[in-house]
Amino acid sequence: MASATARKKSGYAQPRGTYGNLAYAQPAARPQERTGSQVLRPQPKVRPRERALTRPKVRVREAGQISVFAVVGFLAVGVFAILLMLSTIQLTMVSDEVVSLRDQLSALESEEAKLMAQYELAFDPSVIEDKVTADGSMVKPQAGQIYTLDLSEADSVVHYDQESAGQGFLATVQGMIDSALSYFR
Repeated sequence: MASATARKKSGYAQPRGTYGNLAYAQPAARPQERTGSQVLRPQPKVRPRERALTRPKVRVREAGQISVFAVVGFLAVGVFAILLMLSTIQLTMVSDEVVSLRDQLSALESEEAKLMAQYELAFDPSVIEDKVTADGSMVKPQAGQIYTLDLSEADSVVHYDQESAGQGFLATVQGMIDSALSYFR
């Protein structure tokens, strides 16, 4: 039913067919006045509504007792804040100590490099030879004091204290037993 009334009201807005006769054509509409690109339409007069000022009714709650959980919660937050500050201070102190130890390490590494250079210079063979030959306690060898060994022949080894094969086996077993007992002791 609502759709039928909606169709009745908007019946003129929809175009109708002519069915071969112009008698059913839509009525001619009056041309609208235009100013520039806007169409002038009459605006309905609107009266501003007057509002009466009223204060909202607010119920005031009486002051109650302080909750124990709220007090404990605030104390816990305060303790955690203090602990956080203390741990931050400790972290800063440890970081400063690490920086100072790194500086000390780099100083010690440079000192080690200097001392190693002095050590290598102290044991230079030419310097030692000059010092020893300067007082005369050491003399360079003469040509007759130098001997050369000829190792071109094959090597051979002779063992004079060989044990018999039976004693070797018993000694091996005895060694294994001793090592096992020493493992469990």
